[in-house]
Amino acid sequence: MKGFIAPVLIFALSIGSALADDVIAQRRALMKANGDSTKAMVAILKGAPYDDAAVKAALKTYTEAAEKMPALFPPDSKTGGDTAALPAVWENKADFDARLAKFGKDAAAAAGSITDAASFKANMTGVLKNCSECHETYRAKKG
Repeated sequence: MKGFIAPVLIFALSIGSALADDVIAQRRALMKANGDSTKAMVAILKGAPYDDAAVKAALKTYTEAAEKMPALFPPDSKTGGDTAALPAVWENKADFDARLAKFGKDAAAAAGSITDAASFKANMTGVLKNCSECHETYRAKKG
């Protein structure tokens, strides 16, 4: 029986580690998509031509990421894997989830309000502010 328990425990731990790596990969992919969208939005804010299709696509990306993201921070993904998430995510999970919900709500509202360059500038800054505020609190600094 003892010879059976050790391999089962090792297998269970490896499954747990693999699942944690998977959610980390999923959230990194969502954040990369958000980042790619944000680059295009910042370019428009800095004077690139307004592109309604790109704006709507970015806002859809943000809204979908905000919906999916809370589930991608289970307690077993605090460590291991390639993550920039700070322990504060799990220490203040309710605040973290609320910030994601606000981001999604603001992105959805902007999608309904933005119709041209002027309404884009009036709405997008607030949507993007959600990103920077959350990153300041819950993401490790690069470098």
